[in-house]
Amino acid sequence: MKKPLVYLLLAFAAIVWGISFILTKELFRTEPHITVFIILTFRLVLATAVTIPALLLFHKMERIKKGDMKWFLLLALCEPFIYSICETSGVQLVSGSMASIIVATIPLFVPFGMAVAFKEKIRLTTLVGIVLSLIGLSVMLLLGGQGNLDANPKGIAWLFGAVLTAVFFTIALVKLVGNYRPFTITAYQNLFGCLYFIPFMFIFDGSHLPLLSYSVKMITLLLVLGIFCSTLAYVFYNIGVERLGATAACIFTNAIPVFSLVAAILIGQEQWSWSKPLGIAIVILGVVIAQLPKKA
Repeated sequence: MKKPLVYLLLAFAAIVWGISFILTKELFRTEPHITVFIILTFRLVLATAVTIPALLLFHKMERIKKGDMKWFLLLALCEPFIYSICETSGVQLVSGSMASIIVATIPLFVPFGMAVAFKEKIRLTTLVGIVLSLIGLSVMLLLGGQGNLDANPKGIAWLFGAVLTAVFFTIALVKLVGNYRPFTITAYQNLFGCLYFIPFMFIFDGSHLPLLSYSVKMITLLLVLGIFCSTLAYVFYNIGVERLGATAACIFTNAIPVFSLVAAILIGQEQWSWSKPLGIAIVILGVVIAQLPKKA
């Protein structure tokens, strides 16, 4: 696969993930009885219902090799299980664009995980990027520059939990991506994610299921989240990690908050504010600086 196509696939993943924050927020707005576990379980059941049959149909279902099961279980435990709980809980408490900008800082922290796991050195540009991104987040957290916190602290904490979890996910993914097809990794990731989520949904939120509307809108939103966000986007991202490496693929997540903000404004979920695009620009600048290539 040529690099331009890989870049296109990564860009598609960034767009889909950017819109996913807005779609999840819309579910919480229109379904008062829906919960984090219900959204995530339905989303993964739908994703698994697509990926596993597709692999079996085309005889592409690879068996997990001896010694790799622990990495698949860790992969699914990180994403979608812990990561999705943290991210969706955060989206429930803050705006979609705010959630996306915090998640966009993941590439800043991945090098620290790679340093611990694979002894990679942390560069000065990474530290500069972190400082700039924190400044950008501070700008977004201020309502119109008036000094009032424009986000729920619990929501912010949940989202930074997602960022930390994504670091562990990347380490597990690097361990697997050279030995399995990207679609296979995504299929097992969704399948094991289902097995993690289903018991929790029935234990904690089973009483909410009869209260849902099961409207066309609800089903459509869940289908988009399951098929596009939990399946295609992850397949394309895994291809990017396989072809370009984890650090280079992460750069494309920089654009996620831009797509989230545009989508939120277009559907009327959020209002225009100068602090939002300014904060996004500063965070993206920080991430880009952190990803600058080494000097020869």
